[in-house]
Amino acid sequence: MAIQLINDQSGVPDNVQGTAATIGVYDGVHLGHCQLLSQLREKAKEQGLATAVITFDQHPTRVTSPENAPKLLTSFSQKMELFESQGIDYAYIIKFDKKRSMTPAAEFFHSVFVKGVKAKAIIVGEDFQFGHNREGDVAFLKQEGAKEGIEVHGLHLFRNSSLPDIVVSSTAILMKLADCDMQVAAEMLGRRFELEGTVVEGDQRGRQIGFPTANLSIPEEMLLPRDGVYACWYKRPDGSRHMAAVNIGRRPTFQTNDSKSILEAHLIDFDGELYGELGEIEFVKYLRQEREFDGVDALISQLKSDVQASQSILRAD
Repeated sequence: MAIQLINDQSGVPDNVQGTAATIGVYDGVHLGHCQLLSQLREKAKEQGLATAVITFDQHPTRVTSPENAPKLLTSFSQKMELFESQGIDYAYIIKFDKKRSMTPAAEFFHSVFVKGVKAKAIIVGEDFQFGHNREGDVAFLKQEGAKEGIEVHGLHLFRNSSLPDIVVSSTAILMKLADCDMQVAAEMLGRRFELEGTVVEGDQRGRQIGFPTANLSIPEEMLLPRDGVYACWYKRPDGSRHMAAVNIGRRPTFQTNDSKSILEAHLIDFDGELYGELGEIEFVKYLRQEREFDGVDALISQLKSDVQASQSILRAD
């Protein structure tokens, strides 16, 4: 069954007797999140409940401390798809604004957990906090839950067996992507990092030198890995996958003076129009830094090497 989106105005349907619920930003829906969601499903099955994830329409920090707001690993649509793949029945979407950020923890608990999703069991990470000034935590949930007959479980933070010294978290994954460590990031995500964006018209420089690119417009709140060249898979809306050499950066050889980094994907052995399509980039391996070359001929020579390296990596994938 497809996941159903609900909110403050439309909670779980009347015919739903109760849910096993969790709450969080769930950015990335990484392996730690997946472990918690697995236990949520088990608890729901054990008690004959539906499953519900309470999450937000934007990262709360964008409201409470916008200058410190982290870039995101997953868009809203990607996150919903990942929830659905985890067998979640309901996603309760909280419209997070200044007023909501001032909600006392007790009021939040009763309006969301009790009334909104009819929680009978709650599972969260042991470090979870919520409500105005983060006054709510696992102990608070257990205290309030006892009054309503709701059992509450706080789970230990997840460590991947292959990375025992690292607590799997969205922050840790962001750091690995910033360091171009695509492999470790993938091990924590449980899949490769992906970005999606609409193909927009560029300045045609790549086409002029024999390397046409799809320029993807990536939403400002999403994370772009560090500037450089990557071997990637490019996914089209029709489901087809294409080998690609992807450049993230400001194209210093052309001295474009771009104000921000852009993402350009050269689809290998592809000839067709992509403008207006939604493209998805699956990052496989970091190849090299972006740098300025001594003229177009030197750049073309390097691009040929990048394409060959990408083909070699992706054919073995």
